[in-house]
Amino acid sequence: MLGLFLHGISKPPAGFTPPDTSIFDYTKSCIIGSGPACLTKVSLLMLLSVVIISVLFLAAFRKPKLIPTGIQNAMEAVVDFIRDGIALEVMGPAGLAYVPFFTTIFVFVWVNNVFGIIPGIQFPTTSRMAIPLMLAVLVWLVFNIAGIKAQGGGHYLKSVLFPPGVPKPIYILVTPIEFVSVFLLRPLTLSVRLLANMIAGHLILTIFFLGTWYLQFKIVTIPFAAASFALGTFMTAFEVLVGLLQAYIFTLLTAVYISGATSSEH
Repeated sequence: MLGLFLHGISKPPAGFTPPDTSIFDYTKSCIIGSGPACLTKVSLLMLLSVVIISVLFLAAFRKPKLIPTGIQNAMEAVVDFIRDGIALEVMGPAGLAYVPFFTTIFVFVWVNNVFGIIPGIQFPTTSRMAIPLMLAVLVWLVFNIAGIKAQGGGHYLKSVLFPPGVPKPIYILVTPIEFVSVFLLRPLTLSVRLLANMIAGHLILTIFFLGTWYLQFKIVTIPFAAASFALGTFMTAFEVLVGLLQAYIFTLLTAVYISGATSSEH
């Protein structure tokens, strides 16, 4: 977006074309290979996030010090936040076993969200449905497997579909609702929540910075270009907070789902 602004300084636009959903489509531009199995920009960014996360954790914990400093201190702060603020808060001591999983989910979502405001990248890969949906399906598998492991298959299904304390005639209504809610809607809502927030943020930033680029060519509209650039800069900083918040919500809901599945009082 900033690149478009700088490029447009010496090249007046023929007309303003507002951004649409096509800015999220990288499936037709293969960077490596060709066909449906090629690597697009989104694929490479997702792989890059894995490399970045792996390097960070290896650098922090390969040779840990008793008194942490630098990268170890920062990564320990992240792990402590997940352990104390999510795992123990939601699940109690039973949540400690899931701290590595929660930390992986949180950091992966956070890094892929942050890609949206990094110059030269400026695209949150979580704004492509495949990635949030993949993560949501993974969470769905984990909480269902955890529930079956903790309660047994039959008891788990009974606790989900026939919640205790409900009058038996009401199960005619409650059981279908619980089935749709737990087994169908959870992965959908979990993925769509993250997807929609990242699409909205990226689209807003694109509009502000394209507006800056377009408005700075005429003297009369330069003040509006400055205002658009200022708002775009503010929204960029706000997107950092949104990316962090969405990673936290995704991880928190993951813990809630696992806690509900493993509790016999569900």
